[in-house]
Amino acid sequence: MGIRPQKSSQTKLTRELFDSYVQYKRPEIKSRHFTQKAMLRWIEPMVEARILESTSLGRSAEGRTIALYTYGTGPTKVLLWSQMHGDEPTATMALLDIFSFLSQRQEDPVVHAIRSNLTLFVIPMLNPDGAEQFTRRTAQLVDMNRDAVALRTPEATILRDAQHKLHPHFGYNLHDQDPRQTVGSSKNVTAIALLAPALDESRMDNEVRTKAKKVAAVFAEVLGQLVPGHVAKYDDTFERRAFGDSMQLWGTSTVLVESGGWPNDRDKMFLRKLNYVGLLMSLHSIATGTLDHVSTGSYESLPFNTKNLYDVIIRDAELRFEEGMPSIRADIGINLEEVAQENGGHRLMGKVVDLGDLGSFGAFDEREGKGISLRKTDISFDLSTPWEKLQNELGLLK
Repeated sequence: MGIRPQKSSQTKLTRELFDSYVQYKRPEIKSRHFTQKAMLRWIEPMVEARILESTSLGRSAEGRTIALYTYGTGPTKVLLWSQMHGDEPTATMALLDIFSFLSQRQEDPVVHAIRSNLTLFVIPMLNPDGAEQFTRRTAQLVDMNRDAVALRTPEATILRDAQHKLHPHFGYNLHDQDPRQTVGSSKNVTAIALLAPALDESRMDNEVRTKAKKVAAVFAEVLGQLVPGHVAKYDDTFERRAFGDSMQLWGTSTVLVESGGWPNDRDKMFLRKLNYVGLLMSLHSIATGTLDHVSTGSYESLPFNTKNLYDVIIRDAELRFEEGMPSIRADIGINLEEVAQENGGHRLMGKVVDLGDLGSFGAFDEREGKGISLRKTDISFDLSTPWEKLQNELGLLK
């Protein structure tokens, strides 16, 4: 009988945090393209007000300071790190929003529970060099999330040393995944994918991983309330070089959170909001001890990520060939990428990635192809055409 009130309370609190989010989101963050310099400017007032304590953990390959921010005085220690891949900033934005919430609502029961029972250790930008160029890898061209064993990069060493020094009970490994992933066999875009990483190839559970699964279950329940049908499980194949798997082995119950895609949300502002609510609710569950009574079922039952989505599909267009070859009707799948320009901005480029029967695939944008007739030479499989030009070439602007 005691579980029902807990669920009801969780549902109510989730909705309150979601509905009040606009009051605490950092208004300065209008794009997912930002540098460490901008991030530090946004955080500094909270450090000066002693809401957060800032400590330098070391320097990146290009000499940028990597800072650790501490909040709370509780006995349960939680380590959260984001943007170990420089072009994955969604959770970084959410962490800054959470800092804002903690700062403005110091007497709120959620804030009081977190502050009194947890100590949060937050590294909001682990790869500032990659963030500077908006690239995945470090300045030394290494994927840091495959450097947990060899520790060739200073950034990976910093994260390993932080875990060994702090001995956190829980960890949040915060990333962005391909925005075209879908939930299981559906055409539903994966908004968030979750993972309690494996300890070894057998994918066995122990107390550490079971606790991580419980945190993921709370996260899944919260998101299931807000975006039902859009939460998936990330591939749980053991990868010893990855930090999530290594953290689990080192005794920190770690959850991987992968921000995916959402319609008309290229800058991930809605996904930023989902991260904000999911992180706060799962931290609140740890802080209040309700996590102990959570079943792992809500996590275990999640479908795995699949890839059944394109950015654009033109349905049933006519494709014409040279003389003597009959025309065919085909669906055309197109993906878009933001490509850096010499002026420092980004331009949306498109390429055709598949054509034929794409009936089992969905798209953020589906266009009717009747009346569109294309020549074989109109189809380009390279990422060299600006999207506005490609739309014109494919007859989408007629």
